[in-house]
Amino acid sequence: MKKTQKANKEKEGRTQTKESEIFASCSFSSLGLHSTLSDQLRERLGFEAPTIVQAQAIPVILSGRHVLVNAETGSGKTIAYLAPIIHYLQGYSPRIERSDGTFALVLVPTRELCLQVYEILQKLLHRFHWIVPGYVMGGENRNKEKARLRKGISILIATPGRLLDHLKNTSSFTHTNMRWIIFDEADRILELGFGKDIEEILDLLGSRPNESVGQGKSSEFQRQNLLLSATLNEKVNHLAKISLENPVMIGLDNMKTQPDSSVNQTGSLGSDVDEDLDYSSNFVSSSSGDYKLPAQLVQRYVKVPCGSRLSVLLSILKHLFEREASYKVVVFFSTCDAVDFHYTLLSEFQWSPYSQFDEELKQMFLKCKTFRLHGNMKQEDRRTTFSAFKTEKSALLVSTDVAARGLDFPNVRCIIQYDSPGEATEYVHRVGRTARLGERGESLLFLQPIEADYLQDLEKHGVSLAEYPLLKILDSFPLHGQAHRAKKFVSLESHPWVVSLQRELESYISAEPKIKKLAKDAFCSWVRAYTAHRGDLKQIFMVKKLHLGHVAKSFALREQPSLVGKTFQNQTKKRKRDLKQRQKGIFKKRKVASKT
Repeated sequence: MKKTQKANKEKEGRTQTKESEIFASCSFSSLGLHSTLSDQLRERLGFEAPTIVQAQAIPVILSGRHVLVNAETGSGKTIAYLAPIIHYLQGYSPRIERSDGTFALVLVPTRELCLQVYEILQKLLHRFHWIVPGYVMGGENRNKEKARLRKGISILIATPGRLLDHLKNTSSFTHTNMRWIIFDEADRILELGFGKDIEEILDLLGSRPNESVGQGKSSEFQRQNLLLSATLNEKVNHLAKISLENPVMIGLDNMKTQPDSSVNQTGSLGSDVDEDLDYSSNFVSSSSGDYKLPAQLVQRYVKVPCGSRLSVLLSILKHLFEREASYKVVVFFSTCDAVDFHYTLLSEFQWSPYSQFDEELKQMFLKCKTFRLHGNMKQEDRRTTFSAFKTEKSALLVSTDVAARGLDFPNVRCIIQYDSPGEATEYVHRVGRTARLGERGESLLFLQPIEADYLQDLEKHGVSLAEYPLLKILDSFPLHGQAHRAKKFVSLESHPWVVSLQRELESYISAEPKIKKLAKDAFCSWVRAYTAHRGDLKQIFMVKKLHLGHVAKSFALREQPSLVGKTFQNQTKKRKRDLKQRQKGIFKKRKVASKT
């Protein structure tokens, strides 16, 4: 099986190289875009030539067809849909005005992605000042948004909840000229529970298949809907069915995924986009096919006993930032509480590399700027973090999955999945924050020994991970100024560096009431999140296999917090009690049966 996967990867790599060579020779102008817009893509965004996905998608979108794009993260999908829209809007005669209202709507799952698309749009519209970009999203002032909508926004980026609010309650929101609706990161929009909102939005905008656009500047054009997603599943399938009419499929690789034979695909510049395509609602599900990941992404895993996880995480981060001066890392956690705890610890933890008793020589363990990002932060704080991390040359971001979708942080070299993904496809989106647009990148997945079956689950989807050289990294650290002697340790927990660091972390946590409270909260929410794995992952990440005392150590707590511990113990006792009662019942039934 591994040989087959390796052969497929090599074949895929050769195919990607050939495609890259073909598309490197073409330009944005040759795809049909206006020359000024092509110049903006080069000057403002640094695109000398289109990416494979852009070269495939732009001609099809320019043809006016509905499109479903399924491509790896970091492949340039945002430009693929924004550029054709701007191309058409700049060519309207007479020129469009603000009073004409909204022509294009981009729906995104998160506030951060909303801001990112808006920033890209601003750069592209530098020479097209009469086309007005704008956004509406949760956390912003509604009245200010209403005022902007009243003046008019040509291309609107929005999160679903806030858009639905304005569609229902802002009478001055003009959308009769709307020609394009784009669902960016469609799978994530639906995962966040916006399915019903999306259906209501489509109904309010009259954008179900076969429904024509209202009267206005663009009434001569048919409505064009675009759906972009790095993964496909049943919910995305349903959204495609209710929003796309006769769509062209882009990015689906025949070598790796087999959609219904009646669905035609476009895969090269030579495709005839005007040819009639049969539509089938039977799209491919990423849960059954191979994951689409960049070929230049180096993927590794590290197997760490639960009680040593925190010490190992800090050691790896220290190694990464000391290895290179300019380095950006994103670490993913399962809960907001875990992000808050680790952010505070990584920002404040000091120690002495020479002697654990020498207080005067203490220094910051990690000498890098640290940021945090999660959904419970205030909107202004999220915006500041997003902007600051993007501009830093060397920094660490600790985050929940709010940063896993669509966000483009420049020069992120490494992704660490400290907590495993809650569902299978989330792995793809997390590692997609690195190795973007052809750049190199690496990812590291933390697993406990009891979670090793997850590697086999990933292999089913064509993802093969190499083991991280952890012991080599740990041996490289001098303990109190002296290098370790070469020695085979019985277990990772007994490594002198891990033992010493764990002891210092526990001392630090126990001496700081504020951070100890954060550690306890993080412990409780982590256990709750562990029980919430979905689908097949429930069979791998089983809470009953956990040793809660060791979980407490992974938050540098010397004692297991009692609340969750008691609850867990009560639940365990209840399960055992129920099992005994069921067994007694079965025994009684057998006894009665034998008598009769």
